[in-house]
Amino acid sequence: MCLSLPGKILSISNDDGFGMAVVDFGGVKRDICVEWVPEAKIGDYVLAHVGTALSCMDEKSALENINALNELSNKLDKA
Repeated sequence: MCLSLPGKILSISNDDGFGMAVVDFGGVKRDICVEWVPEAKIGDYVLAHVGTALSCMDEKSALENINALNELSNKLDKA
């Protein structure tokens, strides 16, 4: 099973001609590849898997997904 997570782009660079971004995943910041989503810009949410942005998401959908993941995590912590 694969899992992709929504994150918010904090910065974008094009070092060596390859699109990279710092993305915030609930307080955890990671460098990910945004080469395949050239429309992505700072402040956008992306759906990322294994260090690569797969698609852009609207903020409402991203926040709904983040909230659902947080709820699941809380329930698992209580189990």
